[in-house]
Amino acid sequence: MSWIRTPARILVGGLFIFSGLIKVNDPVGTAIKLEEYFTVFSSDIAAFFAVFEPFSLQLSVLLVVLEVVLGVAVLINYRMPVTTWVLLLLILFFSFLTFYSAYFNKVTDCGCFGDAIKLTPWESFTKDIILLVLILMIFPYRNQFTPLLKGRPADLLMVVIIAANTFLAIYAIRHLPFVDFRAYKPGASIPAGMEPSEPLRHIYIMEKDGERFEFETYPSDTTYKYLDIKLLNPEAQPTITDYSVWSTDGEDITEQSLQGKQLIIIVHYVEKADISAFQKINKLIDEVAGEVNVMVLTASDEQAFEAFRHEVQLGAPYYFADATVLKTMVRSNPGVLVLKDGVVLDKWHYRDVPSPERVRQLIN
Repeated sequence: MSWIRTPARILVGGLFIFSGLIKVNDPVGTAIKLEEYFTVFSSDIAAFFAVFEPFSLQLSVLLVVLEVVLGVAVLINYRMPVTTWVLLLLILFFSFLTFYSAYFNKVTDCGCFGDAIKLTPWESFTKDIILLVLILMIFPYRNQFTPLLKGRPADLLMVVIIAANTFLAIYAIRHLPFVDFRAYKPGASIPAGMEPSEPLRHIYIMEKDGERFEFETYPSDTTYKYLDIKLLNPEAQPTITDYSVWSTDGEDITEQSLQGKQLIIIVHYVEKADISAFQKINKLIDEVAGEVNVMVLTASDEQAFEAFRHEVQLGAPYYFADATVLKTMVRSNPGVLVLKDGVVLDKWHYRDVPSPERVRQLIN
């Protein structure tokens, strides 16, 4: 049966390593997904799930490192009786999450492969079922695998992998992801991302006299009953669908925020923002004021932000945006972006606030 076990083992190991490394690159993104799940479960299943929300980031690091470790372990047949049990339990847990998301339409993106590969809820569930089948192919033979490395060399390799991936995950948290897969990555045009890459084509599904009909344009005949609409080229959809900025008066200033040279300071929520970062941020604003338009984007309410900006002496106009959008734009609270005509020139974690010279170099 080795002709089945070996390919299954390699596929499982490769997928776990691939999935884990993508998420090691961005543990904050995984933490955001975990928060979504805990919020949904605390509302739908049991209130105690809310207890886990404050620990989402720590659980994220544990989870993403575990994925890589399990992937390597199954490839080298390391302690397979234990490894296969952990794999089985983990994939059963993942399968439950993705099934719940798909069936109840709760968390529409599981983040299985981070922002690198977007899967629909049912695609995510299908992927987990395939993995479950592959793991079940090797599980009955868990005591028959011959380790490729034995003793101390194998233990040392696993320790190195755990240490290296933990270091990478923590570094990505304290700075920014090494590779940015999101629509707001440096070099991306936000206005272009808000437009479809080609005209969207739809099929209208209608019914008349008990028969179903499909039309590329909506029929003018009012005797047809509308049933559904299907997008024929979903790959052409805009990559940015929810970017919107408005003022304290409710005025939409989305277009203005994407014009000219912009230094944007992002504060997701004031309660979780690192206050110590504003000494450097304020200094940067003072240095480049007049050379760029400075604006602050926040998801906090006006009263909370008014108190906050006085506390940190933030002398820049502020506007509002959706929290999910802000967290997608930069995995840092606060964070700094430089835009020119809506193109993201660069972005920084609050620990890496750029020098005025760097901002000038980018905008000129």
